[in-house]
Amino acid sequence: MKFSIDRQDQYTILKIDEEKLDSTIAPEVKSEFVTLQAEGVKNIVLNMEVVKYSDSSGLSALLVGNRLFKDTGSFVMCKLNEHVMKLISISQLDKVIDILPTVEEAIDAVMFNDIERGLREAGEE
Repeated sequence: MKFSIDRQDQYTILKIDEEKLDSTIAPEVKSEFVTLQAEGVKNIVLNMEVVKYSDSSGLSALLVGNRLFKDTGSFVMCKLNEHVMKLISISQLDKVIDILPTVEEAIDAVMFNDIERGLREAGEE
C-alpha cells in the first residue's frame, strides 16, 4: 500500500496514496491504524484525496480506525471524492465518522476535540 504519514505534536495525518480502498489494501490500512495507536498516536486525520473507489472491506478498515481512535482522541476523514462519499452516506457511516471537506478543517476539528476533552477531564477532577 502506498501512503504517507505526517506526524505533528497533537495529530498525525495519514494520506492513502491509492485509488482503490478495497480488499487488497484494507488489511494494510487496518494494521497501520493499529501500529499508529500502539505508537501512542491519539488523533488521526485520514486524507482520502487520492482514493476514488472503496468497497465494503475498505469501509470496514475505516470503521476500525474510527473505533481505535475515538476512545482516546479523534478520527477525522477529509477530502473524500463523490463516489466514496456516496458509499459512506448509503451505509450511514457519515453518522458515525467525522468527515470534513479539507485537511485544514479536519485539523481544526481535532484541535477543538482535544481542547474539549481537556476541559471535560479538568472538570472531572
